Amino acid sequence: MSKQTLFDKVWDAHVVRKIEDGPDVFFIDRHFIHEVTSPVAFNGLESRGADVLFPERTFATADHNTPTINQHLPVADPLSANQLHALETNTAKYGISHWGLGHAKNGIVHVIGPENGITQPGMTIVCGDSHTSTHGAFGAIAFGIGTSEVEMVLASQCIMQPKPKKMRITINGKLGKGVLPKDVVLYIISQISASGATGYFVEYAGEVFEDMSMEGRMTVCNMSIEMGARGGMIAPDEKTFAYLKGRDQSPKGEAWDKAVEYWKTLKTDEDAEFDLEYTYDAADIEPQITYGTNPGMGTGISQSIPSAAEVEGGASYAKSLSYMGFAEEESMLGKPIDFVFLGSCTNGRIEDFRAFASIVKGRKKADNVTAWLVPGSHVVESQIKDEGILDVLTEAGFELRQPGCSACLAMNDDKVPAGKYAVSTSNRNFEGRQGPGARTLLASPFVAAAAAVTGVVSDPRQFL
Repeated sequence: MSKQTLFDKVWDAHVVRKIEDGPDVFFIDRHFIHEVTSPVAFNGLESRGADVLFPERTFATADHNTPTINQHLPVADPLSANQLHALETNTAKYGISHWGLGHAKNGIVHVIGPENGITQPGMTIVCGDSHTSTHGAFGAIAFGIGTSEVEMVLASQCIMQPKPKKMRITINGKLGKGVLPKDVVLYIISQISASGATGYFVEYAGEVFEDMSMEGRMTVCNMSIEMGARGGMIAPDEKTFAYLKGRDQSPKGEAWDKAVEYWKTLKTDEDAEFDLEYTYDAADIEPQITYGTNPGMGTGISQSIPSAAEVEGGASYAKSLSYMGFAEEESMLGKPIDFVFLGSCTNGRIEDFRAFASIVKGRKKADNVTAWLVPGSHVVESQIKDEGILDVLTEAGFELRQPGCSACLAMNDDKVPAGKYAVSTSNRNFEGRQGPGARTLLASPFVAAAAAVTGVVSDPRQFL
């Protein structure tokens, strides 16, 4: 039998039917839905008189446009209120589990899936949200889908998908001081560009990913989309099993032993072939920061902004720097900032708050900085309180908000004003992503914390 990659093993196990010269009919194990991309899909079912085939395979949460303060009050924005109401009505009608605003398990969809053991190795997982790739950290094939596909999965539990090409990115060695998983993925994107993995599914391999916690792996897989990939995945190992053991929806007893036995087979065979391979050295990665308007426009924090001669696409490069108010060959260090955002499906987990707190501890928030610290779920919020992190943050002059996507995409009131600079632990720095005219610098929780206490772009290594 030919040698298979991890991706092949999971993909091939889910093909219901192959269409000659066309896409595969592909079975979906888990379907996550939220309030923004599901109402139109449910309207489609309604208009066709169709039912939801496997309601127990779909999980709903409210996250994209939920407020992050006063969640006990009615939602003020009429559009958001309508979408939240539609999610509640639709899930009740079709018997789908729903963790709405105020529910103890509510949170960002890509945080609560793993947290509750819904996400497991070898599964196929989709959601009407591009950052579904997060779940690939567990050795699952996970990707975002459009609204018409959400309807297709609700009705048939299948989707039509051409099989992507395969890429492997290997990083060996030990990461240096102050370098977090977010820096690793920002570094990769800066190397291969924001479109360098288009048409591929990426497997991350090597010592750096093996050494990472599950939270770190989720951060990396989350941003696979930012290099153009369909998704990213990491082979499950003992860390994966330890993370999942005992969680609500994880298998129990004999079923657990059987599952782990299968999960252990989910790794790329030696000599299996990839369509494209990249290899990097951990020693070359320092804390990263973006300076432009796509996630590939990033650099090591101690480096200068590249000159146009060093990068492709002169005119768009100039436009991007002009939007950001930066110039070629300037240093990023010392640039004044206005906002800091810690949160999102990229960096809203407990580990991210621990990292942030380790730098702000014993220091004070800079007066010129507005900080939004938004946990990814109520579970994370509780951990922040239980571990004493909230006390550290409060003492340093920070406030904790309530769970939600928040300033990542500014669909609620957490919008960065025009012209202002935000150091953000989220995943996208497109023009206007965090509010019309907002300027976003993507960074790790360490870099965000250093900026929050100094009021300027700073190297976190001096605080560690």
